[in-house]
Amino acid sequence: MTSPITVIAVHGNGGGAFRFDRVREFIPDTIDFRPITLPGFAAVPRDPSLRTVQDYANHLGTICAQHDRPILLGHGIGGSFALDLMQRQPDLVRGLILEAPVGPALESRKLPRLMNLPGMKPLVQQLISFPLLRPVWTKKFFAPGIPPEFLRRFFAEYRQCSVFGEMFTIIEPTWWNSLHSVSVPTILWWGSEERLLGTNLADDFLNLLPNGSLVIEQGWDHFPMVDRPQEYAQRLGVLAEQLHQPQQLHQHNQP
Repeated sequence: MTSPITVIAVHGNGGGAFRFDRVREFIPDTIDFRPITLPGFAAVPRDPSLRTVQDYANHLGTICAQHDRPILLGHGIGGSFALDLMQRQPDLVRGLILEAPVGPALESRKLPRLMNLPGMKPLVQQLISFPLLRPVWTKKFFAPGIPPEFLRRFFAEYRQCSVFGEMFTIIEPTWWNSLHSVSVPTILWWGSEERLLGTNLADDFLNLLPNGSLVIEQGWDHFPMVDRPQEYAQRLGVLAEQLHQPQQLHQHNQP
């Protein structure tokens, strides 16, 4: 019997492994799905020794090293940490899935510019997690029908995250400009309706990833693991299989 393919999933800013909770029941038997929560995110205490993107990436590397060349899935800044790790330890993983990752155009994107204004980091964090504003954010970012108990925890994790604002300080243009090309087989995974990190950023990533390809899912927005858990799990299984057997991986943009 073939062993399942290990997929380590890394969350974006604010939350943790719980963001993938709705996906778990739909993961195919061929996948050993392992979402993690990095220090300082959600309710996990921060680690004062983690001060740079490289520090977080190296911490992620210690987790990957506990497995036999897993596939590393990074959503948002989780993709940033994964890409940074590959700068030094590309042999740790079999392949990358970077889901709407953060990196290019940090000096021109509206949210990073806003967050760099005095006092904005704690203010934005409070606004996202404020219970009375939850219906506004829910309508903006999620499809109807998400269980209220899931949404309560999802937004509470923003409030608990002790490094939310710090991420806007360490993930900045100097970091992005320091990255060099890496040959790890990579799938850039994007939703066609993504509003926070649009597909226009994909070419910048592909320039760093000569063995990368772009997969765009029609109708998906920023949190498909929440909105479309069954579809997300099925597609993740397909992409993981492609990376596990590189001859199946198409080296061109995919619709």
